[in-house]
Amino acid sequence: MAIRLTHDTDDDFAKTHEINVTPFIDVILVLLIIFMIAAPLATVDVPVDLPSSTAEPHQRPDKPVFLTLKADLSLSVEETPIVRDALAATLDQATHGNRDERIFLRADRAVSYGNVMDLLNALRGAGYLKVALVGMENRDTR
Repeated sequence: MAIRLTHDTDDDFAKTHEINVTPFIDVILVLLIIFMIAAPLATVDVPVDLPSSTAEPHQRPDKPVFLTLKADLSLSVEETPIVRDALAATLDQATHGNRDERIFLRADRAVSYGNVMDLLNALRGAGYLKVALVGMENRDTR
């Protein structure tokens, strides 16, 4: 049976007050390599020939005016059918001449994107810059 009677100051189990950053650097380098590989894979580059529009998003008014574009490209303001040439005058009547009022645009699913953009450009040309697109909510009833 052996007993150690002396206390050395050179203890093998002495506390070190230094932070070991080598594992931290290793983890950071592994994450950097993962992001360098994954970043190019996350980008999508699909060429699309989009129609042009200069409309800006705006706040929603309390009582909107609905403009409907049907599948046969006919127009209705609220429930009244109109011709495209009378669009500006009919909207002026519906909004009482207030061109800052938002117009809610409803378009049939069968209408092409280009036709919707043509109507948006006609609205902009008539002075109605506040246009909101209306869609149906997709509710899952399982």
